Amino acid sequence: MEESQRQKKIGSVLQRDLVDVLQKAATQGGLQGILISVTKVKVTVDLSVAKVYLSIFPNDKGKELIQGIKSNAPLIKHELAQRTKNQLRRMPELQFYLDDSLEYIDKIDKSLKGEENPLKKPDLLDKRKKS
Repeated sequence: MEESQRQKKIGSVLQRDLVDVLQKAATQGGLQGILISVTKVKVTVDLSVAKVYLSIFPNDKGKELIQGIKSNAPLIKHELAQRTKNQLRRMPELQFYLDDSLEYIDKIDKSLKGEENPLKKPDLLDKRKKS
């Protein structure tokens, strides 16, 4: 089912403000040199849940940072609600996911260049599920 205009609009508002909130939290937390980008925000039909996909560079710190972000989700939701209080009546519940699509594309690129052959080692490219 395709997203409605309202869902897309709320997703873009949340995405824009989440970037500011997460980058500010990362720099205040002493995490210099870490880039957090919000790749996609999908809002459910009833506007109660927002799935937030984050891309974190460098990749090796991704799982650790996602756990920290998930544990601070209520604080992030509150900060976001303060920023969007004139645009949204109710703040959707935030669910954070790690977006590893850039890493996956890099693996595919390496295999196409012949550096790593997935035909000889099928475990190089793990199975992806649709989101």
